[in-house]
Amino acid sequence: MSYIVRRLFFYLIAAWASITFNFFLPRMMPGDPGTALLAKLRGQGDVRPEAIEAMMKAYGVSNDPLIVQYFDYLKNLARGELGVSTSWFPASVTQVIGTGFIWTVLLMGAALLVGFGIGSLLGVIGAWKRGSWMDNVTPPVFVFLGSLPYFWIAPLILFAFAFNLSWFPARHAYNTDLSPEFSWAFISSVLLHMVLPVLSIVIVSIGGHLLGMRNTMIAVLSEDYVTMAEAKGLDSRRVMFRYGARNALLPVLTSFGMSLGFLLSGSLFTEMIFAYPGMGYLLINSVRNIDYPLMQGLFLMITLAVLLANLIVDLLYARLDPRIRQA
Repeated sequence: MSYIVRRLFFYLIAAWASITFNFFLPRMMPGDPGTALLAKLRGQGDVRPEAIEAMMKAYGVSNDPLIVQYFDYLKNLARGELGVSTSWFPASVTQVIGTGFIWTVLLMGAALLVGFGIGSLLGVIGAWKRGSWMDNVTPPVFVFLGSLPYFWIAPLILFAFAFNLSWFPARHAYNTDLSPEFSWAFISSVLLHMVLPVLSIVIVSIGGHLLGMRNTMIAVLSEDYVTMAEAKGLDSRRVMFRYGARNALLPVLTSFGMSLGFLLSGSLFTEMIFAYPGMGYLLINSVRNIDYPLMQGLFLMITLAVLLANLIVDLLYARLDPRIRQA
């Protein structure tokens, strides 16, 4: 119980630091939201001063001291209010993020599960059959692919499978002539549009999972209980998965949570290249449109998502290994 309390306290401090950094970062950038908004309003023609003042208030732009703005920001955040998006007015930041959050969770969840599953399986097989052609070929190939940047892999996949072969759609999350509904036509369209974005992320991320699982598996296979299981004549698959992979999976869970941060950074480029309407695509547009409230809300959501994923991994690790709870 004390372990769980310590981890929760640590992540609460990290969340508070992220929220504070997220508040001050846009205000440390050249210019400010008020100046950008004022220039945008004046560029739309003759706008009365009263209208400008009302719009500035609606967007949450304030001339109060910074410390007052900070505590107002914390109060609004506690109520789930992130302000009004300047590029999607009059929609709130929460509403705009909600339109892209589901798509990012779907894309990143699929990429993370597929990459982790395939990489771990290849690592287990490679460690079990170390020295074979598979063990000699797959690690260096996937490590080489993992060294390539997302924004280089994704255009190649897009050009090869969408423009050249026309096997998969090139952009968006589903056919534009369909409306979101629980039907096979819509679901199949979503799955088809996910293939290329997920593939571009999996190709780059699979090497890290493979190496991590392989190295841990090799260490586990040298343990006495594995040797005893083999000496008792147990089935090789049972020894490989139940005695080897099951125990090697514990350290790899840590990298599973940490990889979420790297995948999120890659999703920014992936969603931009494939025009996938997720949080990364919204973030790029918010930077282009100098939409400070939306930019701030998206950074906060991404940071908190990474912290939450690592917290879940820590708690799961403690559940699977009782020794951690006693530390």
